[in-house]
Amino acid sequence: MSDPVDPSAYSKDRPFLATITENRLLNKPGSAKETRHFIVRLAGSGLECRAGDSLGVFSVNRESEVAEILQCLGATGEEPVSPVALRLPAPITLREALSRRLALSKPTRKAVETLAAKATAATEQAKLAELLAPEGKAVLAAFLEHREFVDLLVEFPSAKFTPGEFTDQLRKLMPRLYSVASSPKVHPAETHLTVAIVRYRTNGRARVGVCSTFLADRTPLGQAVVPVFAAPSHFGPPADGAKDCIMVGPGTGIAPFRAFLQERVATGATGRNWIFYGDQHSGTDFLYEEEWRQYLARGQLARIDTAFSRDQLLKVYVQDRLRENAAELWTWLQGGAHFYVCGDAKRMAKDVETALHEIVAQQGGLSLGQAGDYVKQLKKEQRYQRDVY
Repeated sequence: MSDPVDPSAYSKDRPFLATITENRLLNKPGSAKETRHFIVRLAGSGLECRAGDSLGVFSVNRESEVAEILQCLGATGEEPVSPVALRLPAPITLREALSRRLALSKPTRKAVETLAAKATAATEQAKLAELLAPEGKAVLAAFLEHREFVDLLVEFPSAKFTPGEFTDQLRKLMPRLYSVASSPKVHPAETHLTVAIVRYRTNGRARVGVCSTFLADRTPLGQAVVPVFAAPSHFGPPADGAKDCIMVGPGTGIAPFRAFLQERVATGATGRNWIFYGDQHSGTDFLYEEEWRQYLARGQLARIDTAFSRDQLLKVYVQDRLRENAAELWTWLQGGAHFYVCGDAKRMAKDVETALHEIVAQQGGLSLGQAGDYVKQLKKEQRYQRDVY
């Protein structure tokens, strides 16, 4: 018998090469979105992603983009480089750096300043001077928002870089963290992910989310080629299975709550489960709908309230559903329920928190200040948790 694998053997610094065994589109035909369900096989790794944790994934840049950069640089890809962002003990090839180690997006003002110092064509010098003018901060920000490093090389061809000079402009390609959508108590040798695949166009070019399309397009099923690591989190279902659980997760924010429900059913938790889910259209974007229906039918999910923003003239969001159910929510909270939010930090999570304060104030007969204190206490007791990004 072989020795058991030490879970500490694999980490962010030494990722495990995992295998994708399922890549399934969750949206139905006609959806404006592309959300995929991935099953990542972890057998033999010793890694365990608990409900609430994330899986870290290291991705690879598109070959076509790397090839175009090499062409612009007049390089073969075999040139040795040691980018400052990587702090390497020894040089690696330019192709390896551009493919796996460096981010090719989000150029900065510093990159434009370097271009300005190297450009020799008068028209390019004039354009760069305009972008770098003290009064042109908004213009520069708008310019950079729609460009990646390959655009700069194409648009300012008179600025010549050595491979080392170019790679010194780039940041390290960071892993992407995805909330796990399964419980190891139900799926011990694998973890599930719910991933929005990012595809868009700017500056006349097709752009992609590097990691989401690495999983969707550039990872063959059944091959151990995906470097992953477990990323533990503070986020997780109530330790006391008797506690009720309110989960707010629109879009891919539903991922951890699929794991929560699996976990609570597997452990025989007696507390009730209530999900608030939102997306664009009920007919095409109700992720895992059949699973929720089955949980409801078995009495393992007490309620699921949905907000499909574009199914009616006036848009409806999860925070609107919270307000509609204010009295019942307050009853659950007063009974010791835990309240969870997962998803977009910029708007949704803020709007949900505003709604929560209003509900507590209204239903509890409290001032907004007192409601704020109540919510702070929920956080202190770990009864209000957020996993937002």
